Amino acid sequence: MRTLLVIGYVWPEPNSSAAGSHMLSLIKHFRNNNWRVVFSTPSQPTEFNTDLESEGIECQSIEINDSGFDVFVKQLNPTAVLFDRFMMEEQFGWRVAESCPNALRILDTEDLQCLRGARHEAVKQNKPFSLDDLNSDLARREIASIFRCDLSLIISSYEMELLEQHFNLDPSLLIHLPFMLDPNSKPKKEVTYSERSHFVTIGNLRHAPNWDSVLWLQKIWPMIRKELPHVELHVYGAYTPPKATALNNPKAGFFIKDRAESVDQIMAEARVCLSPLRFGAGIKGKFIDAMLMKTPIVTTKIGAEGMTSGMLWPGIVANSDQGIVDAAVKLYSNKSFWQEKSGLSQPLLNEVYNGKDLSEKLTCRINLLLEMLDRHRINNFIGSMLNHHSLRSTKFMSKWIEEKNARLLDK
Repeated sequence: MRTLLVIGYVWPEPNSSAAGSHMLSLIKHFRNNNWRVVFSTPSQPTEFNTDLESEGIECQSIEINDSGFDVFVKQLNPTAVLFDRFMMEEQFGWRVAESCPNALRILDTEDLQCLRGARHEAVKQNKPFSLDDLNSDLARREIASIFRCDLSLIISSYEMELLEQHFNLDPSLLIHLPFMLDPNSKPKKEVTYSERSHFVTIGNLRHAPNWDSVLWLQKIWPMIRKELPHVELHVYGAYTPPKATALNNPKAGFFIKDRAESVDQIMAEARVCLSPLRFGAGIKGKFIDAMLMKTPIVTTKIGAEGMTSGMLWPGIVANSDQGIVDAAVKLYSNKSFWQEKSGLSQPLLNEVYNGKDLSEKLTCRINLLLEMLDRHRINNFIGSMLNHHSLRSTKFMSKWIEEKNARLLDK
């Protein structure tokens, strides 16, 4: 039986973040294809993480800068190792390469953090984002990690294009793999326009793009309320910080709430998902949740980026204060227009997020790589070079920290 070792950044929380849902779908993909899956992470368990062991997944705690990992991974001798974001590849990639050189190394980027970070900096400096902003240390680290791995999972079609055209990565190192959904996952009962009310947005409010979006919504909400005096905006967020709850204003119809118990129910009852984003990367789980419930979405170009693969957006994309206000009012008030946009959700899900098709695509690529791994690595000279130089410096730094920690314990 083939074995997959997952090195997680955190324990998966599918009800807290899209990253958690995506990781869980990847684990299930390998399990459904008869792989033994072992999940490991240096992170501590949380109240909301999935009980992986109940899903038949073995779990193992690991530590950073600890040679005990070398013994563990050598004994496990995995067929493939999946790094959850590039920081885990930086920490453990050299150990995997030394202890299990024949293991296929896969990087799940989740989103390009260098892109999200560069856009965030541009917003803070109140200037337009430029591709030149990607010339950063964070980008160098992240792109180097992609080169060092045999395959990187890229969730956004925009980021696939960016990696190939701006960073000149060979397509053989990448695979476009958005959220893998069950094509039959439709609501049991479709909720009509007349049965719905209010606006909704969902997201982890400790995540900078989501918090920035809430602040933007607070600014423009009075303009929407002026046109629609009785509507409400319900903001749901995992790990809602006090600064967010302080914005709760029932008199203005602006409600800050905590974690949603049922995202499906909340999305199905709302008439419009309203979530303008000024920066970010990847694709947005909240919009997939909205599409599944056929709830039209108002967002920005960055919010919709990389999600449609050329198909029509199931809502309206606007980028200015007034544009978002006009879009929200029109989509909320115009029944026939709402029905038109609502009807675009299912075709998009069927075409771009069909889990069966995506799972087969990933399986084929992995099988091909396992058959020709030596040749694949020979063809990736830059990756070979980076593994030779970059990881040696990481290795010796890690060993130095490990020795330092050991001496502190001896005192």
